[in-house]
Amino acid sequence: MTGTTARRRGRPPRTESADTRDRILAAAREQFSERGYDKTSVRGIAKAADVDSALVHHYFGTKEQIFEAAIAVAFAPALDAPNAVADGPLEGVGERLTRFVFGVWDNPTTRAPLLAILRSAVNNETAAAVFRRLVASQLLRRVAAQVDLPDAELRAELAAAQIVGTAMMRYVIKLEPLASADLEQIITRVAPVVQRHLTEP
Repeated sequence: MTGTTARRRGRPPRTESADTRDRILAAAREQFSERGYDKTSVRGIAKAADVDSALVHHYFGTKEQIFEAAIAVAFAPALDAPNAVADGPLEGVGERLTRFVFGVWDNPTTRAPLLAILRSAVNNETAAAVFRRLVASQLLRRVAAQVDLPDAELRAELAAAQIVGTAMMRYVIKLEPLASADLEQIITRVAPVVQRHLTEP
């Protein structure tokens, strides 16, 4: 057994810890994106990151926990949505939220990991549960707190359903003419519906 192999099987020195963790996380995002949740394994992630499987478990725990850590990073741009809601008068909240979320979806850099997350969530219940926890705790409850109206959480969920449903039809299913429609046209049509969900009686 070489010194390198022995080091990989145990805990790395402190100076290597951050780099190793980041490498594992990057490999996990790539594996989940390319293969989906079901076909991704801890062993495959370890191989892609060039580490022992024990290190993957050491830093992240189970496959479910690795997936959650990976999608949290990929989902991070969308988590600024509550700030977009708060930045202005209530009567414009629907347009601000819709514009922000579709801006994230329309950017190829941020769209790719989101597509991978949705595909995994649609096809696997464990992945769907992780996605629900992340969306509920990190996004919808924060949006609801900004709206601060009766049934705020339900309002936020209905608004999210409108936006995410449209995004799936446009970017995942690629239904025409929605898939190739001008983004401003989509925002113009969707934003008033989101506004009604969030603020109207």
